[in-house]
Amino acid sequence: MSLTKLLIIWPGSPVISMLIWIVVMVVLLYLARTPAHRAIHSLARVFHNGFRLMARSVMLAEQKLAQRNKEVLLNAGIESVERLIEREFHRVNSVVKRDLSGYPTLHRALSDQTTKIDEDYRDSSETPPPPPGWINAMEAVANLPSQGDGTVANILNEIHKTSVTQYKTTMEEYRKAVAERHNLLKKMMPYWRRMAQTLEQVGKTITGLHERANVIDNRMAEYEEIREQTDKSARMLTASSLTQFFISGFVLLIAVGGAVINFNLIALPMSEMVGGGSYIGSFKTANVAAMVIILVEVAMGLYLMESLRITRLFPIIGQMDDKMRTRMIWITFSILLVLASVEAALAYMRDQIAADMQALRHSLAAVESTGVAINSWIPTVGQMVMGFVLPFALTFVAIPLESFVHSSRTVLGVAGTAVLRWLSFFFRLLGNVSRYMGELLVNIYDLFIFPPLWVENLIRDKRQHQPEIIVEEEASR
Repeated sequence: MSLTKLLIIWPGSPVISMLIWIVVMVVLLYLARTPAHRAIHSLARVFHNGFRLMARSVMLAEQKLAQRNKEVLLNAGIESVERLIEREFHRVNSVVKRDLSGYPTLHRALSDQTTKIDEDYRDSSETPPPPPGWINAMEAVANLPSQGDGTVANILNEIHKTSVTQYKTTMEEYRKAVAERHNLLKKMMPYWRRMAQTLEQVGKTITGLHERANVIDNRMAEYEEIREQTDKSARMLTASSLTQFFISGFVLLIAVGGAVINFNLIALPMSEMVGGGSYIGSFKTANVAAMVIILVEVAMGLYLMESLRITRLFPIIGQMDDKMRTRMIWITFSILLVLASVEAALAYMRDQIAADMQALRHSLAAVESTGVAINSWIPTVGQMVMGFVLPFALTFVAIPLESFVHSSRTVLGVAGTAVLRWLSFFFRLLGNVSRYMGELLVNIYDLFIFPPLWVENLIRDKRQHQPEIIVEEEASR
């Protein structure tokens, strides 16, 4: 007996059988309404609480990651500011050693110059000539009455001649004294210029020290703000890290382009050295050898920058003593020089190989060369120069690489915090959706059994209205 025949209750009438089954299902669903509602609410509550707990856990993880990122960022900022302050102090020390180390000698020179100028100034001071004592006698003689006496007139003439002669002598002596004072003042001019130059140098030194002191004060204020772990300093360091990340990433892309050019420059001649038909796995041995040479050049560049203490990717290199570090500088530079020379030779071989391949193609195609290439040495020299310069250019990749590595920690931390925040929001959203989905399922469940619910509501309303009717009737009586 098939399932269809079992479902047909009224023989010969499937519609009536279906209506009977619908009525039976509605009645059963109505009878199981309360347990079904509880089950739906319980299931929705389980999903809601589960998603809420997951959101809470993700939120706590996001807070811990944000705190950790802030600590890492502040520590990196403190280290960077300490390096800047240390560099400023080294500059101040250099200025003091260079300019102020000879301050006693400078002070002695200024003192000697001042003493000399003071002596010359005293010698050049103007001393007015004393008035002659015979002026009073002349006034007394001039007041004598002449009364036409020729002797008095002769005496007055002699007095006049004597006064004129004395006046000329006095003026000549005065002019000589003024000339001597002018000569002394003229001799003072080199001392004044020398003193002005010396004071100008001292002023420049003091001004430079004042500017360095202002820079150190600003760095110290920034350092104190970072030590206080303020939100402003964290935002500032985050913005700086993001800027450094993108700038260093862009520079690294440029370096990768240079490495690709360098690879194409030496890959072809390397096939003549290691064999063009040999493979290491699925890669040509020539390509692997060219890549190894480029990577060794980059590694030597990193070691050279670390030895020069320009970068700090490997602390053990920076902790070496100066003698060992100097040896390492010369060793890495020598290796770079040898590799650059090898690349220049390979670039020359590449040009020769390319010329031989071109001649081979012409011979196979039975085409005669109609002329000689003009200035054919220019590409050869250019390739050799590129092969020699590119290894040294790749040396400076260590600087943006260090900046990229340090800033990537902050960028990854910020990205991880954002992902966790969005994940927490998504779980909270799913929790709310599950809760309202339970309400929706309850309403859909009641929608299927709306006839008995409607009858139930009518009976309930009728029972509620009956006591009110009885009370109204008793009140009317």
